[in-house]
Amino acid sequence: MGETGGECAHCTTDKWYEVEYAENVLANILSRLPVKSLLVCKSVCKHWRQLISSQAFTDLQLLWSKNHSIYIVYPYMDMIMKLYLVKDSGEITKSITFPYCDNLSTLTIICSFDGLLCCINYPWKVDSGMIVEDVTDLEIRICNPDTRKALLLPKGSPSEENPSIGVAFGPQINEYKIFRFFCAKLTSLAKHQSHANRCQCEVYSSSMGSWSVIGRVPYCPMHSSHSPLGSNHVFVNGKIYWFIASDEDHMIPGSILAVDLEETFGTIDLPKEVTEHSYLVDLEGCLSLVAVYDEDEIVNIWMLEDKNEPKWELKCSDHVPFSNDECVEFIVARENEIFFITSNHYYIYDLDHRFWRELDLSSFFERKFPVAFAYTESLLSCGGRMDPQTEDISNKRSI
Repeated sequence: MGETGGECAHCTTDKWYEVEYAENVLANILSRLPVKSLLVCKSVCKHWRQLISSQAFTDLQLLWSKNHSIYIVYPYMDMIMKLYLVKDSGEITKSITFPYCDNLSTLTIICSFDGLLCCINYPWKVDSGMIVEDVTDLEIRICNPDTRKALLLPKGSPSEENPSIGVAFGPQINEYKIFRFFCAKLTSLAKHQSHANRCQCEVYSSSMGSWSVIGRVPYCPMHSSHSPLGSNHVFVNGKIYWFIASDEDHMIPGSILAVDLEETFGTIDLPKEVTEHSYLVDLEGCLSLVAVYDEDEIVNIWMLEDKNEPKWELKCSDHVPFSNDECVEFIVARENEIFFITSNHYYIYDLDHRFWRELDLSSFFERKFPVAFAYTESLLSCGGRMDPQTEDISNKRSI
């Protein structure tokens, strides 16, 4: 029996050896593992480490993960980020505490794409001997919560007002551009320059690793009362979209600002009068607008059918399950459903079946400027394919 057992063990070892070195088979098996497990697998042997570290495997794992997306919820804006992965059933599958480093001001998340998050916060400054937040600037980080890495971007141009940010991803996997709108400071040679003439934009490219100034732009994104750092936007099919404030009321959208990866700017008219509780979302791969009308307790969902010749179609109009004294704090879409966060509840709206489902999350989370995004685990590096030095979350920095 000993010989037979030895022969079987030898046979099993040989078969596994064949599987291990059949790259496609092994890569397909490993790509289905959670990122946390893959990081452990890199320590198994040199061959596995090389395979998991390759760009081809990173792309394969991302392709698998995209078909199993989930929501990432950040319910309480704080200096230490407590993130929750939540299924559309309301089940919390994992919590992630992501303290990037000491001495940061309050952080918020402005977007999620292919497992990367863009996080922003006000830097500290010394004013009259006091350490205070510098609300005319933003620290910008690209973070991967699963690999627990973060990249702090270089400082942008000086601004007299709170900048606005938008992130575009592509054209290749793990490439991105960050658009930063700022109000250029007055110089002694241009003391009478108008505010509009000082509205400028610059772009950070992950492939270059630096900022380049585009120059003066005709419009800047509006600031939202629901986003204290003022950078609500959505990226859909190669373009970033922001609301532009109306001339009559700066708290209500008047039109949409668009910019593509070639840095071409344009505007889009809104379908009809909207409200302060309006959000731009990516719905089934199309730019969509969700507007909640408090007085009527109705939500309208519009979809932009043709990007070249913008034509809005009212996808649906439905009553909301919450009262008009409940504030809508954040809205995000994933595939054919829309995630609503109100001051008291969490809801998912199934667009196909016109069905509201309340998630039992309110008892789990305190709320302070909550946000949620569609999320996929990935091994993508924070610095893009150029991959500059990232900072580990255990790094300590002082002012």
